[in-house]
Amino acid sequence: MKKKLVKKTKIKWINLLRILLLLGSISLSIYFYLQIPIQNIIIKNTNYLNDDYIIELANIKTYPKFYEVNKNIIKKELEQSPYIENADIKSKFFHILEIDIQENRALFYRKNNQKIVFEDESSTDENLLFSFRVPQAELPDELLSDFVKAMKNIQEDTLSRISDIVYDPNDIDKERFQLYMDDGNMVYLTLTKFKKINYYNEVLEQLEDKKGIIYLDNGNYFQIKE
Repeated sequence: MKKKLVKKTKIKWINLLRILLLLGSISLSIYFYLQIPIQNIIIKNTNYLNDDYIIELANIKTYPKFYEVNKNIIKKELEQSPYIENADIKSKFFHILEIDIQENRALFYRKNNQKIVFEDESSTDENLLFSFRVPQAELPDELLSDFVKAMKNIQEDTLSRISDIVYDPNDIDKERFQLYMDDGNMVYLTLTKFKKINYYNEVLEQLEDKKGIIYLDNGNYFQIKE
């Protein structure tokens, strides 16, 4: 009876070592890739909120590891701010975080209760006036809603030129206000005519550098300061 020969398979250690080294290199590369922090933070569509405020609020000031960032948590943190209406967070190549902000527009600082009032009529005592400028105003509670609606019509570049707004009714109109401008002029307006302040720069061109009081509440005329 013939003996059956069994061939012995030699393990090719060099090939096995190569495979192990390749797998180790891939694993190590993936590990180090996952350790890379955020490389850049792009903040879009902000008007008066500065980047430092957004980054601090999102708790990413230390530029944490990119793949440990939870976009839902960042969105939730940002939208807790009364100054932010909506936040959209996106991941971009290469380790870039993009934050698209929809601001809740601040209209004025109400001296009655020392709060910032927004265009949705909400308010906050979180004061960020160091980073942007809105006029100060003092008015009765019964006019607040109509006043906010009127202020929403004022353009940003004009709004920043108003320093103070004082409620100043007369016998003709109980909704009259006096606006103190940052250049020293004063403007009288009623709530129904607040849009007229958007033409302030055009009015200035006709004044020939004179200072005074501009009456836009009842007629359109200018009284020079003595």
